Amino acid sequence: MTRIAVIEDDLPTSNQLAGWIRSAKSGIVIDQWFTRDEAEAALAREHYDAVVLDIELGRERHAGVALINAINKLRQGTPVLVVSAMPAAIYRSIMKALDAWDYLQKTTFEEADFIETFLDILRTTQAQAPTGTAAAPVGDALVLDPLWQRTPTWRGERINLPLTAQRILATLHQRSGEVVSYDELFEVVKSGRNRDNVRKHVSTIREALREVDPSFEGIENVPMRGFRWTGK
Repeated sequence: MTRIAVIEDDLPTSNQLAGWIRSAKSGIVIDQWFTRDEAEAALAREHYDAVVLDIELGRERHAGVALINAINKLRQGTPVLVVSAMPAAIYRSIMKALDAWDYLQKTTFEEADFIETFLDILRTTQAQAPTGTAAAPVGDALVLDPLWQRTPTWRGERINLPLTAQRILATLHQRSGEVVSYDELFEVVKSGRNRDNVRKHVSTIREALREVDPSFEGIENVPMRGFRWTGK
């Protein structure tokens, strides 16, 4: 059963986040913690599939930073979604350096944005291999990290791709041999949900792969429908 920790000192906000999580997917167990001390104790004894936390807890301005460090030590690879009032322009890069999954600034996002990001976390963590590394069929030339913390590789060579392009590549790869429609690809694009934008991302993927393998032709364009991964 999926278990999520919501670490937020403001009760109405904590309840709102928990409610959004419940509406996003049924059957999720949610533990709500309100102080750094009780959150640290819970993180030490429980395994969470994901953690949603605020940076500032009570009078501790950077309690969330300490908690992320604790999570990285205790449960390396557990995705952390930071929801904070701190300015994103300053703190997003800090959270990225701490390997947080994403950063949402309070009052600047809507319920749909939160749910989309949260479901994205669940999709990738549930696809994670038991060893914590990307599962790849024997002989598969493409290796992806389901938590996006490691650069993907093609035939042992690193591929430089932005996060959205990585998500599209992962979707195509998971559906190898099948046509993945534009509508399905829109689900992994956070903004610019139109065919031109998806085509641009696919073009970026092809260019990145051809930088390490000039003969790469492993993504087929299926006119009016979408794309297919062949891995050639």
